[in-house]
Amino acid sequence: MVASKVAQRREAKIASIVEAAWGLARDRGIQVFSLRDLAREVGVRQPSLYAYFESKNDLYDAMFADGNRQLLRVLEAVDVAAEPRQALKDCLGAFARFATEDAARNSLLFHRVIPGFAPSEASYALAVEALDHVVSHMHAAGVTDSGDIDCLVAMTGGLIEAQLSNDPGGDRWLRHLDRMTDVLVDNALLRSPR
Repeated sequence: MVASKVAQRREAKIASIVEAAWGLARDRGIQVFSLRDLAREVGVRQPSLYAYFESKNDLYDAMFADGNRQLLRVLEAVDVAAEPRQALKDCLGAFARFATEDAARNSLLFHRVIPGFAPSEASYALAVEALDHVVSHMHAAGVTDSGDIDCLVAMTGGLIEAQLSNDPGGDRWLRHLDRMTDVLVDNALLRSPR
């Protein structure tokens, strides 16, 4: 019982450190915030952070896992249409909104901006699970060829990046997501063997 309470307190402290790290990443940039700043933010001395994370990359790994858990919750909560193509559009739309609402999280989850950082196998498995969720909607809509799946992923990522770069907070680029999904799904279905 005591061990479980200690473990719960430790997990709660880790969660609060990760939350504070996200706040600093949003304010200063995912690559720029320091462990000294983070320690000050959570009210501990910097060496105390090493009781929770062996290195800054371990902290990034925890943030990567946290961000992908957030994404999975978003994707699982989407009220998708019964019709498979519309369900795919609903899922891609939720993914795109998630990716554009937090630039720091986008940088860590979808880009390789931290030199020397690679997510752990466990954290990366969460990212794979999120992608598999999206791909299952592609399959249901008839898109099963790996090249066609790659094109849908790349198209979605491209619109997200154009939105973040050229019209943050707007919809200039994301408003084309449904139309471009139709184009790629139609093309995939035309070429698929019957």
